[in-house]
Amino acid sequence: MSLPLVRLSSLDPLRGFVAVGRRMSITLAAEELCLTQSAVSRQIHALEQQLGCRLFVRQHRGVAFTPEGERLFRSADSALQQLQDVMGELRRSEERRPVTLTASVGVVGLWLLPRLPALQRLHPQVDLRLSAGNRLADLRADGIDLAMRYCSAADAPADAVHLFGETLAPVLHPRLAQELAHEPGALARMTLLELDDPRPWLQWQSWRAAMPARAGGARTRPTMLRLNQYDQVIHAALAGQGVALGRLELLQPLLASGQLACLPDGVLREAAPRPSPFGYWLLQAEPAPREDVRRVAAWIQAEARASQPGARPGPAAGTSA
Repeated sequence: MSLPLVRLSSLDPLRGFVAVGRRMSITLAAEELCLTQSAVSRQIHALEQQLGCRLFVRQHRGVAFTPEGERLFRSADSALQQLQDVMGELRRSEERRPVTLTASVGVVGLWLLPRLPALQRLHPQVDLRLSAGNRLADLRADGIDLAMRYCSAADAPADAVHLFGETLAPVLHPRLAQELAHEPGALARMTLLELDDPRPWLQWQSWRAAMPARAGGARTRPTMLRLNQYDQVIHAALAGQGVALGRLELLQPLLASGQLACLPDGVLREAAPRPSPFGYWLLQAEPAPREDVRRVAAWIQAEARASQPGARPGPAAGTSA
């Protein structure tokens, strides 16, 4: 006949009993449970009193089961092992897991990586893993928590969070900017760095009508260098290899630090930064993500607000204001 649930022994005496039964030693059981030997002995005694029978007999070295103790141990050991297994699995499922964030190669290299030290200072316990690639990922199928995507408002998923738009303007190494400040026509001799991408706003074609002619008034085809990744375009500009079309929101740290500069005034006609029809959006795999994912998402949104260019970055040192 089964006991009512209310009359079952509490877990502590059963845990002490099973620990002793597994080791056949009160001393070793006490070490495993981080208790004193007397505390474990009291647990066994309390369980024996409740059941009205002895469970162990003491021997010269350790203990031995009584018939009643052996019968109880077979059931209690199996039950507690199942509890250990299930609770261990549940706990592992709730342990801190890495937060996986995917974005294009350019966004990772130019926007995310310069900002990661700030995230690590703010949330040192977060394990962030970046997946850089231009392929659109299926977040849930690929086990990805967050994605930054570049698209138009019409193509953004309904639950996507708008991070920032895109503003384009020519950018170059400050040394070249100073050269242009003294000789605006030198732009006609400089290499134009371009992303190999069919979207027209990312190409120089729409800017070339505003460029100065070469000496003598001739307007010849400029020297072009096309690269298939946007971060390569910007690294070439940082190396002084030419002039790139800068996506100002992505380049804000490089412009603020003076590693890149916008064209000095007067070099181009209609040189004001131009908005593109695309922007950057944040997607979450789960509508109610775990805490670490929420922390990273909130940080990205805060950094995105700081990326909005309130005004065109000032002219390079040595140019007119």
